[in-house]
Amino acid sequence: MKIVVIGGSGLIGKKLIPRLQERGHEAVSASPSSGVNSLTGEGLAEAFAGAQVVVDVSNSPSWADEAVMEFFDTSTRNLLAAEAAAGVGLHVALSVVGADRMPDSGYMRAKVNQEKLIESGKVPFTIVRATQFFEFLGGIAGSGGDGDTLRLPTAPMQPLAADDVASALADIAVEEPLNKMVELAGPEALSIADFVRKFLAASGDTRTVVADPEARYFGAPLDDRGLAPGANPRLGPTQFSEWAARAGLQA
Repeated sequence: MKIVVIGGSGLIGKKLIPRLQERGHEAVSASPSSGVNSLTGEGLAEAFAGAQVVVDVSNSPSWADEAVMEFFDTSTRNLLAAEAAAGVGLHVALSVVGADRMPDSGYMRAKVNQEKLIESGKVPFTIVRATQFFEFLGGIAGSGGDGDTLRLPTAPMQPLAADDVASALADIAVEEPLNKMVELAGPEALSIADFVRKFLAASGDTRTVVADPEARYFGAPLDDRGLAPGANPRLGPTQFSEWAARAGLQA
C-alpha cells in the first residue's frame, strides 16, 4: 500500500515512516524539503499518484493567529483537492484533544477549522485527536513564566509519548476510514501543574511550580476537562517514567 505522510520530516513523521515501512508499505515522506508543499500545492499531484492513504502530520511554521489559520486552511484544502483528484481512499489527520474547548487559542481555532474542512470534504477520513506529547512538557513549563516560579493550571492532562502517537497512526492508516474523530491519550492522568512538576524533577530543573486554577494554557483559559480526553480513548502504553528513562532524564 502506498501511504504518503505530509510532514514526514517532522517529529511524528520521522517516527511514522519507518513503522509503515516495517509493515511492508510504501511510505513516502512529503514535505517542502522533498519538493512537496501543501501550502502552495507544489508536488502534491505527483506524490499522490497511486496512493491509497494520506496521513497529515504537518504543522504550521508560525503559531501567530492569522498565520496558523492560513496554513491549516490552505494546506488542508489543497490536500483534499489533490487527494480527490488522485482517488485517495483515506485521509488521516492528526489534531489535538480539547481543541474545540479552547476558542481563545488561535492555534486551536485553526485545528477545529481543519477538522471541519475534512469532515465536509469528499475524501473518507479518520481524525486523530491526540493529547500533548511528553516531548512538549518543557514548552508547557515555559508557558508558566520566565522566573524561578511557574504558575500552571490545575486542569487535568493525559500526555503520551510521540512514539506511541506514531504507532497508533500506523495502525489507523491501514484501517478502514471511520469518518469520525478518535482520541489518543497516555496511560496516566494528572493536573498540568503536577505533570510539569514531574518533568522538571526528572530533568533536574529546580524551578518551582505553583498550581493555579486561574492559570492559562498558552493564554487560553481551560475548563474542568482541561487537556484530558473523553471516555474510552485509545491509550498509548508508555508511562512517563519509561519515556523519561529513554530520553536520558533522571526519573
